[in-house]
Amino acid sequence: MADSKKRNITWHHPLVTQEDRERKNRHKGVVLWLTGLPSSGKSTLGHAIERLLFEKGCSSYVLDGDNIRHRLNKDLGFTPKARKENIRRIGEVANLFTDAGVIVITAFISPYREDREQARALNEAGRFFEIFCKCSVMECERRDPKGLYRRARKGEIKLFTGVSAPYEEP
Repeated sequence: MADSKKRNITWHHPLVTQEDRERKNRHKGVVLWLTGLPSSGKSTLGHAIERLLFEKGCSSYVLDGDNIRHRLNKDLGFTPKARKENIRRIGEVANLFTDAGVIVITAFISPYREDREQARALNEAGRFFEIFCKCSVMECERRDPKGLYRRARKGEIKLFTGVSAPYEEP
């Protein structure tokens, strides 16, 4: 069944190429992949980078973990399998942005190295930059605006990265 579906799908090559878009934008499309523990500053840093790029005339966009889970990935939970699928989808979306000549900034915990490598593999060499927002669990917990660490420590949130689920540092 899956093979018959694939036979009915054709890849359409664009008339406007990535090179055309980048020439118009006057910059390459790249992925800046921010990763780190919850409350390590990924979203804050990502939006600050976007603001600076915007002010310099660059075409950029932030894909934020919470925002993506409100819509595109609202069907996913936080099991290792669901986290893998979350990052797979984001990697694909980020790749579409780079094809459009956009500097895409992702802000996702993305706790597993293998998943980050899979996202990297979707891009040509020199178009994916993994940025580790290194912050201790203690500091992340101190600055946690949503109280998630407190809830995780009480057992109210299962599989919480940094408390009851792993984070594999780059």
